[in-house]
Amino acid sequence: LTRIKRDYPRIPIVITENGMPDPTPRLTVNDPYRAKFLREHFQQAARAIAAGVPLEGYYVWSLLDNFEWAEGYTQRFGIVAVDFETQKRTPKQSAALLTSVIRANAVSPA
Repeated sequence: LTRIKRDYPRIPIVITENGMPDPTPRLTVNDPYRAKFLREHFQQAARAIAAGVPLEGYYVWSLLDNFEWAEGYTQRFGIVAVDFETQKRTPKQSAALLTSVIRANAVSPA
């Protein structure tokens, strides 16, 4: 982010997709690996903002487990788990992290 600011100083930055898949296609709401991934990226984004980077938006990929063009239903990227048979939706651990970051407008160190 700081390199982008240096190379393109007048352009606001928006991260349009950032996330990671679950390690298996199984339905789960326990995703500490994704929560850790997101927390670390949020922390780095906060550091960049403090350094003057004009980061105006940050979007997590993806809200819901869904059909992925390259992977079909074999990977789950959502922060909300979707039971594909019943369509029941359940927020994952990573959704709780995102909620806390939004509410506080800050990310905790751990």
